[in-house]
Amino acid sequence: MTGQDLRQLLLNKWGVSYDIQLRRTRGKIFVQVMWKYLEQASFHLGEAEYLDHLNAIADYLTSLGGSQQVTNYILNTRDRPRLGKAVSIPIDLGGRASEWMV
Repeated sequence: MTGQDLRQLLLNKWGVSYDIQLRRTRGKIFVQVMWKYLEQASFHLGEAEYLDHLNAIADYLTSLGGSQQVTNYILNTRDRPRLGKAVSIPIDLGGRASEWMV
């Protein structure tokens, strides 16, 4: 998965380029699709910075083995990011969880 693949997935699902963050909480890793998006005038990144950010997220997801999990979740969810509420996608690391939790 590349950052452009991730952006296209978001565009196909919701029609805008939402911000994506990785979060670690209580020993679990989540991908959070935030409510802010690139097409907003107040968005904090330019297009090049946004694509660099998505490339970094996509690299992490590929390393974690979670790209397909995120793709499947986004394709099948009825949730939608809205003000103050992100869509949280848990990443199941399986037996490799201890490799990523420091």
